[in-house]
Amino acid sequence: GGIAAKAGLRFGDQILQINGENLAGWGKKRTIEFLKNADPSQIKFALRDRPFERTITCVKDSSGHIGFRIKKSKIEEIIKNSSAARNGMLTDHYLVEIDGQNIVGLSDHKILKVIKEKGDSVTVTVMPGFVYEHMVENLGSSLKKHMDHTQPAEI
Repeated sequence: GGIAAKAGLRFGDQILQINGENLAGWGKKRTIEFLKNADPSQIKFALRDRPFERTITCVKDSSGHIGFRIKKSKIEEIIKNSSAARNGMLTDHYLVEIDGQNIVGLSDHKILKVIKEKGDSVTVTVMPGFVYEHMVENLGSSLKKHMDHTQPAEI
């Protein structure tokens, strides 16, 4: 995985401070400039752990489905009486992780392949559409393409 992933940063984490400096009111340009000028071996973050995300564990049915339909990683429909429905899955939310693996930027085909390769139960992390769309809009396409999508190591 990438350096940020190895350090424990995940999509959706909110950075509150860098090296003791509060970021409230800082723009992207100022933050990036601060990071460029910082000693890379001494950078310390204060984070709020993904304040808008929910984690839901679903069990696959006999056909291997967990009970929702996606389009561009957005949950469009919940299947009646499915594990997803019983466990509180909501439409208009985006999938951001599957069993701890970042899937932001993957195609629907690749996301479904990741789910299919999992065992009988799958833990998905979702984020409300308005939050996800705001974050992705401000990411920049090059960063989204280079995100770390590796499976996290077992501990």
